[in-house]
Amino acid sequence: MLLKSYRKEIFRAECNPSFESVHCFAHLDQDVSEVIPYLNAELGGDQFARDPISVTFKNRGRLITVYARKIAVNALRDEEEADKILNWLRNQINETWANRDSIEPSYESAPSPKMIEILRLLPKTNCRECGQPTCMVFATQVVQGIKGVEDCPPLEDENRQKLRDYLRPFKIADYYE
Repeated sequence: MLLKSYRKEIFRAECNPSFESVHCFAHLDQDVSEVIPYLNAELGGDQFARDPISVTFKNRGRLITVYARKIAVNALRDEEEADKILNWLRNQINETWANRDSIEPSYESAPSPKMIEILRLLPKTNCRECGQPTCMVFATQVVQGIKGVEDCPPLEDENRQKLRDYLRPFKIADYYE
């Protein structure tokens, strides 16, 4: 087991304390720098940096960044959601580390899906059932990891599956749910 423990810090953004969302730092008691390229390969990091080493994932409007001795998560509903993400990530780190012999590490950022490919599969009705004014805005948010396949209620089952299949190589998913 690589990551055994951490100290969690929950806070509101100092620049705008009226924001409803909270942010979280997990200060790691162990150095996880060696697993980061493997984690990047397994989860498809949106951004990978070599110096200092880190990987960032986008998920449902949040950024989750793993550094050697810290994990940062933004835009959380509450501390319970922070716990859920941190527990999931600790498990991912440890599972990835345990299986590192069968994983090719990645030192590159993952490619992004094409908004136009997502838009082609959407109903293009601009119905607003997803909470967005247009299907194009929705498609852009899928690319950014803010919205997911299930957030488009009128999407036909066949296209829903095609969209899941299209997004799978980009590893856009609800990681911790």
